[in-house]
Amino acid sequence: MGVSGSGKSTVAGVLARALSWDFQEGDDLHPASNVAKMASGVPLTDEDRLPWLDTIADWIRSHTRRGEPGIVTCSALKRSYRDVLAHGSESQVIFVHLFGTMTQLGDRLNDRTDHFMPRGLLGSQLSTLEPIGPDENALLFDIGPPAEEIAARIIAELDIRRTD
Repeated sequence: MGVSGSGKSTVAGVLARALSWDFQEGDDLHPASNVAKMASGVPLTDEDRLPWLDTIADWIRSHTRRGEPGIVTCSALKRSYRDVLAHGSESQVIFVHLFGTMTQLGDRLNDRTDHFMPRGLLGSQLSTLEPIGPDENALLFDIGPPAEEIAARIIAELDIRRTD
């Protein structure tokens, strides 16, 4: 989880490859109307996000029911969003919050050419972001190190073993 430009997809891809786990890019689950809205520089509302969050939560629950580990990316900016994602998954959801400075995030967004999310929405995302609560099942990682190093730290922190 984290705002746009935090490296969610990159780190998640490294983790998925290292662990041989299913990986779902959360942005790919957005309805076309959400993508169009963001691409035009308009922030999503809670009402816009709810169907998308429900779709992601369904993906999580289906994996949990089958006992299959997986990784899904999602900004999960608010506690209420994270509650939707974790609901019904027997507390097996662990949020990995990737965070950085406005400068780091802005530089990364400026360098991207293949994504619908414009840099202009970064401020909106940062103002919407609610800190992880002490009762949430989460880990926090600074985006400064390379993605491979962050992934290795996540694996070590969670004491995860490859499942193939």
